[in-house]
Amino acid sequence: MEAQKDSEVILIVDDDELVRMTLSVLVGSLGYHCLVAGDGVEALAVLRSTSVDLVLTDVVMPGMGGLELLDNIRILHKETDVIVSTGYHEKASYAAVIKAGAIDFIKKPIDQAELEAKLARAIRERRMMRELERLSKQDSVTGILNRRAFDEHFSIEVERAYRQNYPLMLAVIDIDNFKEYNDQFGHQEGDNVLRHLAEIMKECTRESVDMCFRLGGDEFAVLLPQATINQGTEIVQRILLSFIERNFGSTSLSIGLISCKRNKKIAKDIDEKAMKERADQAMYDAKKGGKNCVITRI
Repeated sequence: MEAQKDSEVILIVDDDELVRMTLSVLVGSLGYHCLVAGDGVEALAVLRSTSVDLVLTDVVMPGMGGLELLDNIRILHKETDVIVSTGYHEKASYAAVIKAGAIDFIKKPIDQAELEAKLARAIRERRMMRELERLSKQDSVTGILNRRAFDEHFSIEVERAYRQNYPLMLAVIDIDNFKEYNDQFGHQEGDNVLRHLAEIMKECTRESVDMCFRLGGDEFAVLLPQATINQGTEIVQRILLSFIERNFGSTSLSIGLISCKRNKKIAKDIDEKAMKERADQAMYDAKKGGKNCVITRI
């Protein structure tokens, strides 16, 4: 069975060096990138320093056995899947291993064809789950990230900015007079405006640094890590001017821009909610102030 493989990383964990090396050669020959560890303790050290897709671990090992390793991976490395291998004389059952959190179970001595099939299925299912996860966070009209993704990334970026002591800006963008435009030209043209704004946001922001979102309806957001107030203002002004240049009738943009600084004196969720509300209020103030402008709140 041929798997679609590119850069998946598989960690072989076994205290028997001959088994470890044999499996490493076999897994490598199937097209995967292979790492090895002699027991659970060594495996956890590898996982702390390297992103691993799949662990193939023996059960009985000195130091830390496979089931204890599995328990640690389930808690500390949730994105990594585990296949457990056991000898015929060992008592670990398929049901027990799956209940403990492994995705599959294979008996020793390991049959090459069976291992190839199990790895191919595991990787295929991982890719399917990743694609479903990606689609669940993507806006269907514009192709950029949606509100669910915004809530996740916002929380992560606020905490990261606090820990690493760098500035973080949040812009909330609303399309002025969008309902009237929709009513006049129809929903298809309205969707076209949404797509163009998403394109403009991506063009005007820093690739692989800033994050663009559609929050719903005609409301969008941009997260700007490591951007000062002046840099954030420059970016959103560029978005505003680029949108006006496209000339979508009477539409324009009202943008609220705020600095997000974690206040450790209050609970994280309350603090984050307050930041989002400040950004929303800045955007509403831009609307009240005549639309087609940026209001900044430090």
